[in-house]
Amino acid sequence: MRYAHEVDKVRAAEQALMARLPEGTLMRRAAAGLASVCAELLPVAYGSRVVLLVGSGDNGGDALYAGARLARRGARVTAILAGSKVHEGGLAALRSAGGRARPVDDGGPADEIGVADLIIDGMLGIGGRGGLREPYATLAERATRSAATVVACDLPSGIDANTGVVEGVAVRADVTVTFGTYKPGLFVDPGAEHAGVVELVDIGLGPYLDDPDACVSQAEDVAAWLPRPGRESNKYRRGVAGVLAGSETFTGAAVLSVGGALRGGAGMVRFASAEHAVEVVRHRWPEAVTTVIGDSLSAVGRVNAWVAGPGLGTDERAEALLAEVLGTDLPVLVDADGLTVLARRRDLLRRDAPTVLTPHAGELARLLGTEPDEVEARRLEHVRRAADELGATVLLKGSTTVIAEAGRPVRVNPTGTPWLATAGSGDVLSGLIGTLLAGRVAAVDAAAAGAYLHGLAARLSADPDGAGAAPIIAGDVVEAIPAAFRTVCA
Repeated sequence: MRYAHEVDKVRAAEQALMARLPEGTLMRRAAAGLASVCAELLPVAYGSRVVLLVGSGDNGGDALYAGARLARRGARVTAILAGSKVHEGGLAALRSAGGRARPVDDGGPADEIGVADLIIDGMLGIGGRGGLREPYATLAERATRSAATVVACDLPSGIDANTGVVEGVAVRADVTVTFGTYKPGLFVDPGAEHAGVVELVDIGLGPYLDDPDACVSQAEDVAAWLPRPGRESNKYRRGVAGVLAGSETFTGAAVLSVGGALRGGAGMVRFASAEHAVEVVRHRWPEAVTTVIGDSLSAVGRVNAWVAGPGLGTDERAEALLAEVLGTDLPVLVDADGLTVLARRRDLLRRDAPTVLTPHAGELARLLGTEPDEVEARRLEHVRRAADELGATVLLKGSTTVIAEAGRPVRVNPTGTPWLATAGSGDVLSGLIGTLLAGRVAAVDAAAAGAYLHGLAARLSADPDGAGAAPIIAGDVVEAIPAAFRTVCA
């Protein structure tokens, strides 16, 4: 796992560590790590033009000390002093190493930024809130438009460290060098989009940090969560996934969700739906055990978990079937049309068994009575609120997939590709997670593992040989799931 901590916890850890160290030690550690990363980004340090955007806080000091180190390697370093005050020790170190400094209002910053090879953003740190004010906003825009490599010091200026929220202008970095621990806003869009590649510099905070607020799954974590068949396994022990999806009108969602469940490793998939959907699924997936249902699921055999909702419809019959599934004591994943039903029947979520909801922003907005744009802009806030209010594990799909369960750190999925934004891909994810639930994986782990494998399968299908990504369809993702498993479990 890559663990992320909110600002209050970082500040508390810094204070605890600084009380045990000589003054300035942490800043020098951070600056040394920042300078090391920047030196690697410069093809040749000697003669390279480096511009520091320096604010009033500690990030400005970090940038100045890092600039001094680069100047001693022969770089031509200029600090643009944008804050109301400056870190005197860092400024003295820069000048002693041969670097220059000039105030932001002397007319030169635009020229300096325009010819820079590398820009270090040290304007605002993790305590920054709200949109950038002048002169920071103009400097951020100029840095973003420049051809230079932009490196953010701890956090791109203009990003909320806790949430990733961006209000107005913010620095768009190619690389962010963060100190001590990751910050949640570096992993969640829109902040993640501004952060670029994130490099962590260890400055010794680890023993002083409280529990994380967010974590990013890694391949080894996913491998540990996945159920593995043993010598005595059979189809029932591996888990039987029930899929309630599709209708006379909508059959594609049924095919894709069943495909995700089968490729996800279910011992058996029992599919229940209207006659036409059953015919289509039986033709595409003869491995599934199919049942034509009317107004009840009584004819369906025993299952270990349910996937309900894709293509099901939202009429009274669909509502009654969803109520029947949620009335069991089995784990249930609800997606698509099922979420639309729940938006008007939240009472159906009063259950003790594990429940996983997999909405996109619009669906979550309906569940919470807000607007999709608000959900997109504040993904962490809304996914946490949903988990608390609905009593479920909530996976919010989108450019950053985030998973919340009350009382636990938010999980952030690192895999995926923009090519995954295609019709039916969410149905595949539902079936995949449902299979993991049937395999007795804990709800939050099943959601995180499913999202990771789903995103990885999309990457593998979009760019199978590393020659460049191309458009994919949801069916391609289904077929690439086994390759994703092999990659994770290798």
